[in-house]
Amino acid sequence: MLCKDIMAVIEDSYAREYAMEWDNVGLLVGRTDKEIGRIYVALDAVDEVIIEAVNLEADMLVTHHPLIFGGMKQITNQDFIGRRVLLMARRDMAYYAMHTNYDVVRMAQLSADYLKLKEQEVLEVTCEEAGQEKGLGQIGYLEEPVSLKACCEGVKKAFSIEAVRVFGDLHRTVRKAAICPGSGKSVIRDALRKGADVLIIGDIGHHEGIDAAAQGMAVIDAGHYGLEHIFVEDMRQYLTKKLAGVEVIAAPVRHPYMNI
Repeated sequence: MLCKDIMAVIEDSYAREYAMEWDNVGLLVGRTDKEIGRIYVALDAVDEVIIEAVNLEADMLVTHHPLIFGGMKQITNQDFIGRRVLLMARRDMAYYAMHTNYDVVRMAQLSADYLKLKEQEVLEVTCEEAGQEKGLGQIGYLEEPVSLKACCEGVKKAFSIEAVRVFGDLHRTVRKAAICPGSGKSVIRDALRKGADVLIIGDIGHHEGIDAAAQGMAVIDAGHYGLEHIFVEDMRQYLTKKLAGVEVIAAPVRHPYMNI
C-alpha cells in the first residue's frame, strides 16, 4: 500500500485541518509513493524508537508528537534532530505525525473513557463538525464522589502509572472531573468555568497548579507521557483495522523519566 493512500486513510478520520495553527502534522519525512508493508507506532520519534523501527524493517513510523516543530535551516549530523531525520531518510522510511488533530478528534474522549466519565462534553471547544463540538479535553462526572486521594489512585490505575503530582487537599471530595492529556494550561479557565472539582492534566507548571487550587479546583498532574501513551495502542488498532495487508506494530510503553 502506498504511503499517500495510508495518509488518506488517516486523514479521513484525523484531518490535518483540526490541528492547531502552531502545530506541524502530516508527512514530515519521506516519499508519498513509498510502498508500505509495515508501520511502527510510537508516542515520540526518539532515538530508541527510530532504531527499533529500523531493526524491525518498518517502512513507516507514525508518532503523536512531531519530531520537527519549527522551520529547520539545516539538516546535518551535528544535532540530534538532524541525525534522526537523516537516519530515516537513509533507510527510506516515511515519517508521519498526528498531534493536535488527534487530540481534538480522539485523545480527549479516549482519555475520559479510561476514567469512565459520565455525561461527557468537550472542555475547550476549538471547532465544530456537522453541529458537533470538538476540541481539547473532556469534562464529566466520575462514577461516584471520591476523595482527591482516591481519585489519584484511580488515575494511576487507569493509565498504568506509578505516581502523580497533586495540587489540593487530598481529603476533599471530587465528583466533576476534567481531563486534558499533554500540556493543557490553556484549559484551566474552561475547567474552572464549567465547575470541575479536579483537573487531570499531563503537564502543569507550579504557578498554574497553585493558582488553580486557590480557586477551588484540585489538579492532578499525571505526566505528559503518563496520559498520552494511550495513543500508541489506539492507533495500532485503528491502522490494523483500516489497512488490509499492512502489519502495524506498537512501541512498548516506556516512560521517559523515573520517580525516585
